[in-house]
Amino acid sequence: MAEPDAGPGRTVLIVDDMPIIRVTLRRILEKEGFRCLEASNGEEALGVLDDHGAELVLSDIHMPVMGGMELVTALKPRIPEVAVVMVSSVEETQTAVEAIQMGAYGYVHKPFQPREILVQVNSAFRRRMLEIEHRDRERVLAQKVREQTLEIRESREEIAIRLISASEERDNESGAHVRRIGLYAAEMGMLLGWTQAEVDALRGAAPMHDIGKIGVPDAILQKPGALTEEEWKVMRRHTTLGARILRRSRVPFIQMGARIAACHHEKWDGSGYPKGLAGEAIPVEARITAIADVYDALSHKRHYKEPWTEERVVQALQEGRGGHFDPDLLDLFLAHLDGMRAIREANPDQPPGADDEEG
Repeated sequence: MAEPDAGPGRTVLIVDDMPIIRVTLRRILEKEGFRCLEASNGEEALGVLDDHGAELVLSDIHMPVMGGMELVTALKPRIPEVAVVMVSSVEETQTAVEAIQMGAYGYVHKPFQPREILVQVNSAFRRRMLEIEHRDRERVLAQKVREQTLEIRESREEIAIRLISASEERDNESGAHVRRIGLYAAEMGMLLGWTQAEVDALRGAAPMHDIGKIGVPDAILQKPGALTEEEWKVMRRHTTLGARILRRSRVPFIQMGARIAACHHEKWDGSGYPKGLAGEAIPVEARITAIADVYDALSHKRHYKEPWTEERVVQALQEGRGGHFDPDLLDLFLAHLDGMRAIREANPDQPPGADDEEG
């Protein structure tokens, strides 16, 4: 019963099992410039809407196959932007009110006058337009909020990485290194099923693992040979110093950074420092960062070593399974080594002075 050439914009789908009612409503509406489609029951109406669409449904309540109430129920999750006006007898007033509570825009009693139909239809079109405009404004606003939130987050992380890189420069490491640590860690968070907020926090926090090195003398940080026992004591203090620098912050990702700084040198078997924590007593974010840090350090050139082959890096990580590293997290990391390699290759170390040239 639908007319395929009915155009968009002011299209009304008339749903009634009585042809005379459909014809009457059609004449009233077309006289006022509305385009009309027809259906004899709710099920047929859904098919017409799927094939041709409409902005408003003018529906009887009692019909065979599928009545008006069932149609309203079916429309809301399926085509929520469609406005619905019910046409009911006086005896069906309570049912019409229930339909409004379910999402219908209004109702008209039978027998109706043309003016009553036009008032309800025009009112429904205006309300529908206002709701769409409101929804569109909310969508635009939500997008702006997402964009601004992302910009703030990226700016915050960039500032953190720049500051961390300043301390890493003293250790002949790079901004690319700390950035990679955050990306490896974030990838692990996603693989573990963390929320986006948790992943974002980890990406910003993991690069802070060595922030405490800012308090370690250059003579120790840049020493090309082996450290003495006294020098190792000083070096190990970077964990507690880093935690002390960060822990007073109220910002969640910096608080996470404090836990990572304090615990990223703890080991699964309890042989690490500074507290000798073992197993799950070590915060999971620190266990993740420990794997990421060792993987990246072994994979790249440092003042005391050349980069290792990936095969040698993997072997070293596997040798630390259950001793240095959380075995489950290490297995997850190595199972997704292709993704970690892609991060490493997409974020190479910059040649000396490259950052200065960018500025």
